[in-house]
Amino acid sequence: MSSGVTASPECLKQFAELKMSKSLKYILFKLNNSRTEIVVDKTSESSDYEEFLSNLPADGCKWAVYDFSYTLEDGSQRSKLCFFSWSPDTAPIRAKMVHASSKDALRRSLDGIAVEIQGTDLTEVAYETVLDRAKRFSK
Repeated sequence: MSSGVTASPECLKQFAELKMSKSLKYILFKLNNSRTEIVVDKTSESSDYEEFLSNLPADGCKWAVYDFSYTLEDGSQRSKLCFFSWSPDTAPIRAKMVHASSKDALRRSLDGIAVEIQGTDLTEVAYETVLDRAKRFSK
């Protein structure tokens, strides 16, 4: 089900910058106040994964794209673009419903996402959990 929400041009611009120039490490997205458009909430160049997680609210929904870098057992470096849909159990039900029905508007416009993570609590977005998912797509 679609909510009729669209992704703002700024979302696509920032995603292209993250994907192509690698100057950004992550982007957080949210619905605007009138719930008609997905907008950029925050961008960061910091590679600190814990800092990224601290930006996911305990009682609110967000989407994010994180440029996830890791090392394989053979020592080779890999990087995967991960799309996060953050909808914690403690968020209001209406917010979760709008978030879920609006996700595809953003996700479909972001070309090149390798891993999709759905998170309702911090264990589902923990570094080791995401690392395991990213490695599955490295073979």
